[in-house]
Amino acid sequence: MTLLFLNSMLSITAIAQPKWENLFNGKDFTGWTKLNGTAEYSIKDGVITGMSKAKTPNTFLATEKNYGDFILELDYRVDDGLNSGIQFRSASNAAFKNGRVHGYQYEIDPSSRGWSGGIYDEARRGWLYTMEKNPAAKPAYKKNEWNHIRVEAIGNTVRTWLNGISCSSILDNMPEAASGFIALQVHEIYKNEDEGKTVQWKNIKIMTTGLEKNRMAFDAKVTQVNCNDNSISAAEAKLGWKLLWDGKTTEGWRGAKLATFPQNGWKIDSGLLKVVNANGAESANGGDIVTIKKYKNFELTVDFKITDGANSGIKYFVDTDLNQGEGSSIGCEFQILDDKLHPDAKLGVAGNRTLGSLYDLIPAPADKFFRKSDFNTARIVVKGNKVTHYLNDKITVEYERNTQMWRALVNYSKYAKYPNFGNLTEGNILLQDHGNEVLFKNIKIREF
Repeated sequence: MTLLFLNSMLSITAIAQPKWENLFNGKDFTGWTKLNGTAEYSIKDGVITGMSKAKTPNTFLATEKNYGDFILELDYRVDDGLNSGIQFRSASNAAFKNGRVHGYQYEIDPSSRGWSGGIYDEARRGWLYTMEKNPAAKPAYKKNEWNHIRVEAIGNTVRTWLNGISCSSILDNMPEAASGFIALQVHEIYKNEDEGKTVQWKNIKIMTTGLEKNRMAFDAKVTQVNCNDNSISAAEAKLGWKLLWDGKTTEGWRGAKLATFPQNGWKIDSGLLKVVNANGAESANGGDIVTIKKYKNFELTVDFKITDGANSGIKYFVDTDLNQGEGSSIGCEFQILDDKLHPDAKLGVAGNRTLGSLYDLIPAPADKFFRKSDFNTARIVVKGNKVTHYLNDKITVEYERNTQMWRALVNYSKYAKYPNFGNLTEGNILLQDHGNEVLFKNIKIREF
């Protein structure tokens, strides 16, 4: 009886043990192939070293085998000034940008920005999870030391760790992101003095079975990003998030000066809400659109993409009765603008008409994190009189309404003629038609 019990316990223990597979044999590049760039990889003492090289694009050392669901662990060390990353569920084929490697990337970032452990979608959607989402994990990176990473890609959930610290978490149903190779990146360099810098990897192992038993517990303090357009995840719903636009219809919206949604000037196409180009004419085509419902205390997020020279905005505490004539409806505005190509960026006072600013009132910093060719996220948080603007998770503006300082600020702006501007208890939320093509999606809100 005792012998049977011991045999049973040994069998259970064997089943429970994680089954790791070494992806690198420590001696040569069997099972790996180099893609895209011409940076050099070498092997010594069980360590792969990638060396940066001038005049070459990103270079990748990729597994010849593809992996779908897995847990990946490895150690890396990188020189200061050299960016790098670990590709996973990635691909390279002639049908996509002539074979350019694309897919998820675990970010290796030794800079003061501190985004190591973030998730980037190489050559495709850009940043999915910056460490501005989880600043508590920024100190996890150890400068000039070996660092240990863990990636769990199981089903539509991807999570990352750095030196045991939980960093990123995304939910993504993109079919193309379900499987692919793993690759070690040597990033292109932009300064000649960065040539010859190195990034190193060792102890590369992967687990593809028993994943549910061996996955890490979910950390409620780490925000999960929903990468699925115009949807609310279970985690978002639990926090009170709702779609402000459903991605398909005009439900919940009307023209700012109309009882219904505009017949012209706006277009819904493949999950995108588009302002139709009208050569920069402000509210002269379809006109602004506003929510039918009014909001008081809330957190609002809007993904937007601008075309060259575009101007638009997101307004809140809007009173649609204030301006029934020409031009836009009146409210506090998160400015959306091509700062480099639109002349409005140089107007106003001290840059208070630039991207991310509280339009004509408070300027955003000049060193904003902005992606011209990709979608960006505007976020507005209103708690009573305190209001904060974020652009791609970085604060651009903070202010307080209903104060003497606020009234003085308004009195020196174009809004001075509007009584009690910005001090409404509640108001509509507005998307501006400024006559330039701008794309919106993932418009979400939660009320406090």
